[in-house]
Amino acid sequence: MATIKLTTEKFKEDIFDYTKEKDWKYKGDKPAIIDFYADWCGPCKMIAPVLEELSEERKEVNIYKVDTEVEQELSQVFQIRSIPSMLFIPKEGQPMMQAGALPKGALEEIIDKELV
Repeated sequence: MATIKLTTEKFKEDIFDYTKEKDWKYKGDKPAIIDFYADWCGPCKMIAPVLEELSEERKEVNIYKVDTEVEQELSQVFQIRSIPSMLFIPKEGQPMMQAGALPKGALEEIIDKELV
């Protein structure tokens, strides 16, 4: 499957339309992880292959990538101050934001305990 590039418009269509809804209401059919990154960011480059692996191994979770340089509106909406930052979205309940490049084991633990 591989990670999915996410634009602001696609985010509003597939994840949550913050221009129409006040309260968080996830539109997706399975839990998701959104990686906010930039091409020039060293830690972002380090975590990219890990996220690709997880997207192949963990089909029960959608893994998206948002280029913060291109999708500045989305970065502002989520107040991204440092990258990489990851938004973990369970099917039910509120999303959780985590800054920093997490190791694969930590990501798998979050998937197992918080998302699925």
